[in-house]
Amino acid sequence: MKKIHIAIIFLGLIGISCGFSVTQKPEKKVKLKPYSGRTIVFYNVENLFDTIDQPNVIDEDFLPNGKLKWNSERYNVKLNHIVEAVTMNLKENPVLIGFVEVENGKVVMDVAKTGRLASTNYQLAHKESPDARGIDCALLYDAACFKPLVIANLPVQIDSIPDFKTRDVLYVKGEMYGKKIIHVFVNHWPSRRGGEKESEHKRMRAAEVTKAKIAEILAADPKANILLMGDFNDHPTDISLEQTLGAKAINTPNASLYNLLYDDQLAGKGTHSYQGKWGVLDQFIVSTTLFNGKKGIKLATKDATIVYEEKLLFTQKDNTKKPSTTYGGEKYYGGYSDHLPIQLQLK
Repeated sequence: MKKIHIAIIFLGLIGISCGFSVTQKPEKKVKLKPYSGRTIVFYNVENLFDTIDQPNVIDEDFLPNGKLKWNSERYNVKLNHIVEAVTMNLKENPVLIGFVEVENGKVVMDVAKTGRLASTNYQLAHKESPDARGIDCALLYDAACFKPLVIANLPVQIDSIPDFKTRDVLYVKGEMYGKKIIHVFVNHWPSRRGGEKESEHKRMRAAEVTKAKIAEILAADPKANILLMGDFNDHPTDISLEQTLGAKAINTPNASLYNLLYDDQLAGKGTHSYQGKWGVLDQFIVSTTLFNGKKGIKLATKDATIVYEEKLLFTQKDNTKKPSTTYGGEKYYGGYSDHLPIQLQLK
């Protein structure tokens, strides 16, 4: 046995002296595939919880013995509904899918393994947030077309409210075909609970945090490809988005960010309906470089699409429509979500 050990050590020394290692293999370079014609999708999935009690998370309602009677059967229906919604009208699976209102990374990977999404090698970008309800932001990416370089959370903190807990902004810097770099932000800004005006300062704080990171990126590269997606809990015309963040209507002079759903808000369309009134809470916002395609990544059209499809809608007694929800209070409807997905196609 001693002679064998001596031989191994001797071979190791030869490897070091000759400039190579007998134990390490060079990292295999993966050539990213083109993304032309593929789509980026964002979806607030309305409370995607698993059926397992998670410590330090307010998930008691979403348990088999909880008041919502959330069980494996309902969970699997939810997974299939999400896959159907994020692939609706698409020939190919999306290259990127942003999610909010997910309990953890496992539930997102369960989505990735469901139905037609399972045919794509999706990987997960996700970090736990301090939100009291335990809901996070997440990004699924097709590993054949997107390589993450940085995955980080941007905490949204308010000094005057030391115990304030909300979703972090998920930031992912990634590489795409042709060594093109894109900066992706998945957002779920603080809700309007307590009143729109009373809670406005919380969303303005989220806007400040996001804007600071964008400013840092643009200082290093003024022509950076930047994409924000999310449920901002404000409309494109609200102060937090148009003024604090600086996301303007398409072709506004001297703007650094364009809100691709600004015109939908003006047209009375929406991704969410509250008390019978539609509004665009879910949005895509892009840097002018990405909008104009000046640095390689191009949009197929200069607009984003709200997936306003009958299957995702519920017709009320007065014949008005709203998103088909999973629950109404404690009553299980088995619908999709209280939000509609949005799509952005790449060229």
